[in-house]
Amino acid sequence: MRQEVLESAALSQTLSLIKHKVLVMSGKGGVGKSTVAANLATALSMAGKKVGLLDIDIHGPSIPKIMGLEGIRITSGNNGLHPLEFNENLKVISLGFLLPNKDDAVIWRGAMKHSLIKQFLTEVEWGELDYLIVDSPPGTGDEPLSVVQLIGDSDGAIIVTTPQQVALADVRRSLNFCSQMSLPVIGVVENMSGFVCPDCGKLVDIFKSGGGEKMAIEMGVPFLGRIPIDPQIVDASDSGTPFVDKFAQSMAAKAFGVIMAPVLELDKL
Repeated sequence: MRQEVLESAALSQTLSLIKHKVLVMSGKGGVGKSTVAANLATALSMAGKKVGLLDIDIHGPSIPKIMGLEGIRITSGNNGLHPLEFNENLKVISLGFLLPNKDDAVIWRGAMKHSLIKQFLTEVEWGELDYLIVDSPPGTGDEPLSVVQLIGDSDGAIIVTTPQQVALADVRRSLNFCSQMSLPVIGVVENMSGFVCPDCGKLVDIFKSGGGEKMAIEMGVPFLGRIPIDPQIVDASDSGTPFVDKFAQSMAAKAFGVIMAPVLELDKL
């Protein structure tokens, strides 16, 4: 009982130093959720905000690769784990920094996942942050459930989808999860919305477009904007530099500026 009290106090102390907590979720895999989370965190840090990026995608942690931190191990001190620093304003933590080999499979049940997420929230030296951006795995399982319950007072979730109907159907489940957990929905992002031709710069709707906005209207939640498919995003992710930093003048990066605006508004509330 005493241990639980101490852990609860430590969690409360850590969270009290973080102004805003935002989850990035998706109903299914492959929609670019981690790319959105990484670039949102980077864009906020470039705007002068103190940001933490927490990767709770335990079975497929991709944040280390996207942020150019793959292969680096975190260290610990007297006060807990030291997160890695992407820049002077952005701290990052992921299970990927603890694995002996980046290709190791993590075969865990729910209780172990909950314990790790609690450790990341309690024992990591986040310090004072304006934003904690949480990259959740696809779906509505153990990881998002644990982080929502542990944080308690999240500002809300950003739901990432693609225009296809199969993705939109899964997103509706994520929105229902938010409703059942009393988690506010900051808005929906439609990723891979059109293709930016690398030669002429023309935008072509190869996967359709507008499905995410239509679904958001139907579900009564805000629509934050569209991010097109851009070969530069792939190049940036593979090279370990978020595209809002490496290709700041690209159509995708400019679209991200629009998407980030409501998140910045949280700091004015």
